[in-house]
Amino acid sequence: MPRILIRNLNDKVVTAKDNSISILNIIHESGIDWMHACGAKGRCTSCKMIVHEGLDKMGEDSEAEKRFRAMGRLKDNQRLACQNQLTADLEVSVAEENKFPHMNYSE
Repeated sequence: MPRILIRNLNDKVVTAKDNSISILNIIHESGIDWMHACGAKGRCTSCKMIVHEGLDKMGEDSEAEKRFRAMGRLKDNQRLACQNQLTADLEVSVAEENKFPHMNYSE
């Protein structure tokens, strides 16, 4: 099964048990608190992840991602965790503006 390495959470590795669900759900099922202000409906960018490795293995942008890119709210290396499924290993980071104050992030 594909894995997610979250760099700024002390290189935490999450292994997908079910890659038919969203990346956000995989992260949550692993006990990691990851922001999702709109309830994982693709209506905001609070679940965005910075993708360091594996971006080329992800599918096309969702309609929500296209809309946010056009508005300048998603950079080329950012994707919404609620709008994507895990198809290959990824290395990601939590975006600075979406970090929780109760979490301990690494550099």
